[in-house]
Amino acid sequence: MRKLIVLGFVGLLAQLIDGSLGMAYGVTSSTLLLAAGVAPAAASAAVHFSELGTSLVSGASHHKFGNVDWRTVGILAVPGFVGAFLGATLLSNMDAAVAKPVVAVILLSLGFYVVYRFLRLGGARPTFKGRPSVAFLAPMGLVAGTLDAVGGGGWGPVGTTSLLSSGRLEPRKVVGSIDTSEFVVAVGASLGFLFGLGSAGINWGYAGALLVGGVIAAPIAAWLVRHLAARVLGTAAGGLIILTNSKTLLEAVGVPGVGVAVTAAVVFVLWISAIVWAVKQERLSRAAARDEAELQPV
Repeated sequence: MRKLIVLGFVGLLAQLIDGSLGMAYGVTSSTLLLAAGVAPAAASAAVHFSELGTSLVSGASHHKFGNVDWRTVGILAVPGFVGAFLGATLLSNMDAAVAKPVVAVILLSLGFYVVYRFLRLGGARPTFKGRPSVAFLAPMGLVAGTLDAVGGGGWGPVGTTSLLSSGRLEPRKVVGSIDTSEFVVAVGASLGFLFGLGSAGINWGYAGALLVGGVIAAPIAAWLVRHLAARVLGTAAGGLIILTNSKTLLEAVGVPGVGVAVTAAVVFVLWISAIVWAVKQERLSRAAARDEAELQPV
């Protein structure tokens, strides 16, 4: 019972991050489930079944606040579904001993990607205009959907960062559209795991606990997307993912406990330093924006 309550808080925290940044629900939840000893396929399955509810509520909330570009959602849906189904089928048939380090590498890479995305801007604030093309969205959806199912997360880190870097959709529309289309991806992955693992291979208690926490957080996150400092939150989430999965990966390949502890300590120090730097950059950026506004003629 205690584990289910903890997972409920994990789902709440993960959805707050995901609904605000357009990424990290699956990566955060899967990372913590793997750290608790859950098999990779079972962890990803629990996360994706919980996402059936969290992504639906999150999408509805983002729609209410005008954060969704439905053309983008419509184009992403089919390739995302196909990719997620294929990825879930692949992971379901992969040996757990092989799958654990593979999934840890994927999640670790996504953690670095998330941190890089939010640190590389420095004091700059990107501009966004236009709309993404079908030729850009379709293959991105296929790759992101496959990676999402295999790694337990990836739809947001790949989809959100790709759309943001394309410069063709404003940030709140990116976050809202990725979160909304994630429902279809979750359906594809859930069907793949259901066929691959069977209902007995899925921990419904874990999925339910994550679902409850995520559903509570989804409307709050949709509102917070306009107010939170994404740079700081993204750096903090990415650092947590790196810290946890580096430990999982080192243990999986047989690194002694001392080596794991030293690595974890180094990563922790770098993580805190990155958060401090992100906070500093956010303050500088806001101060520059205020100064620019004051210089504008009335």
